[in-house]
Amino acid sequence: MPASPSSLIALLSATPAGLCPDLTVGLPAALAAVPDPRARRGIRHRLTVVLTAAVCAVVAGNRSYTAIGEWVADLPADSAALLGIDTDRRPSEAMIRRLLQALDPDLLAAAIGTWLATRIPTPAPGTRRAIAVDGKTLRGSRTRDSPARHVLAAADQHAGIVLASTDVDTKTNASW
Repeated sequence: MPASPSSLIALLSATPAGLCPDLTVGLPAALAAVPDPRARRGIRHRLTVVLTAAVCAVVAGNRSYTAIGEWVADLPADSAALLGIDTDRRPSEAMIRRLLQALDPDLLAAAIGTWLATRIPTPAPGTRRAIAVDGKTLRGSRTRDSPARHVLAAADQHAGIVLASTDVDTKTNASW
């Protein structure tokens, strides 16, 4: 994934409504780059609205489709309006699940990563930017037919944000 949401979760948790308006600035514009996999007929919720709500729900600590759907359903009316959600007709859990499963995960990750890159604080004058590179095996990614996924990530040490990550073929400690 392109970013570690821990600092964002702390910010959202401190907000009584569960949503900080300043946090979502630019997010819908970044998510507009993701193509909508749905047919034009019958669309009730704009793609950017549903994706923005889903991203905010995940950043707030919700990890399942059910939890994301409940987060959207429980949003106060003013917070829902900030996200562009019609307070009288909110996206259902089933609709959110189907939409997220139909999206290209790489395009979604790239769009969210682009938005997060604009949120990285600039280092203090006179300091250097430290980037750490580390590899991880993703827990729970192994199936009967495929081995566990290995990911190589680069993280900004000052901001605590993953700048980029990519799948690698095998786990290794070889020098490049």
